[in-house]
Amino acid sequence: MKRIKNLAILLIAFTLLSGCEAKIENAKTETFNVCGNCGMCKKAIEEAVNINQVAKGKWNKNSKMILLTYDSIKTNSDAILKRVADAGYDNDKYRASDENYAKRPKCCHYKRKTK
Repeated sequence: MKRIKNLAILLIAFTLLSGCEAKIENAKTETFNVCGNCGMCKKAIEEAVNINQVAKGKWNKNSKMILLTYDSIKTNSDAILKRVADAGYDNDKYRASDENYAKRPKCCHYKRKTK
């Protein structure tokens, strides 16, 4: 009986928490290439993109692609990709400054295209 009760509590908690993710209004979704190497890159890239209820992104380290979803009234892909470049990562629209790229940990240094 105690096991069923614990399972029921766990199921209720999971149901409540899964509905807490904020929805993005006026959502537009696009994909872009973002250079990077590792899990630390993934974390930094996604942190540069994610703004509560405005923008979110998932970067895949194997394909080097990011799936952006953003509120097209409040922001645009240019502004988001500029933040990614400011975090030190080259992408389809912006090249990170040499200074911001150098600030990344050594494991995050990828082979850059020439200017």
